[in-house]
Amino acid sequence: MSAKSHFSTSRTGILSVSISAVLWGTVGIATQAIYQRSDLTAVAAGFYRLSFAFPVVAILCWKLVDKQQLRIVNQEYLKIILIGMMLALYQVFYFASISYVGVAVATLITLCTAPVLVSLLSAVFLKERLTGYTLGALLAALTGTVLLVGLPEQNSVAGNVAMGVALALGSATGYAIVALMGRSIAATCHPMLSTTVSFGVGAIFLFPFAAGNIFSATYSIEIWELILYIGLMPTAVAYMLFFFGMRSIKASTASILTLLEPLTATVLAWIFFAERLAPSGIIGAFLLLAAIAVLYRGEISSK
Repeated sequence: MSAKSHFSTSRTGILSVSISAVLWGTVGIATQAIYQRSDLTAVAAGFYRLSFAFPVVAILCWKLVDKQQLRIVNQEYLKIILIGMMLALYQVFYFASISYVGVAVATLITLCTAPVLVSLLSAVFLKERLTGYTLGALLAALTGTVLLVGLPEQNSVAGNVAMGVALALGSATGYAIVALMGRSIAATCHPMLSTTVSFGVGAIFLFPFAAGNIFSATYSIEIWELILYIGLMPTAVAYMLFFFGMRSIKASTASILTLLEPLTATVLAWIFFAERLAPSGIIGAFLLLAAIAVLYRGEISSK
């Protein structure tokens, strides 16, 4: 492949994963609105997110993917099933950890631990070399995330640290597995197929745990609109973009790009809730953007 083709492929992959991260950053605003207006739990919200996305990606998969590409070996289906279970678990673990240690600590542990886990595990299992660009971007991204999210008040974590940290680490581990498995099947499984099957598996997995709350909760038109948005844009669209991007960039690169999620969430919180960034948060945001620039340069240089 020519240098120009490599450049175009890497640029497309980086752009796809970056857009998916920005869309994920809108989930918090929509989910917070749902929690404020209904009695839905995190598990029920997670179930609706996957179950609303499933028929959309299933139709697109059937219409757009060549039927020959729908035929994959059983081993790949096992990996996709694992992706679906981890998709369900890591978002539920994250939401649950918030109730124990607050948003700041849960976000800090989950988002800062996940790239480290992915980078280390991808080097071991996927044989991806840890370049100086990757390590430099990882350091900038982790530092930026810490500054962006900030440190919590001491009383917000008292008495619940152990459980909250365990849940946040579980969330980070689930995401790391999703990233690694997505990368490992990217060459042999069409991303729309893996997305469709994993969403279906995730929804089925969560349903027994969410059923009680789903049938007892009260709904308004606004709640259904929010649920529909979460199921379509930051889920169906975002995850398809993510898996498409994973076909042309490293798993460790993708994991760091997804740190655009907290940056997006912070900007939206400022716009909709007048939450201003502290000086350290502004520095953190610039460090996140610097990490993206370093990754972009490193990805192109490695081709």
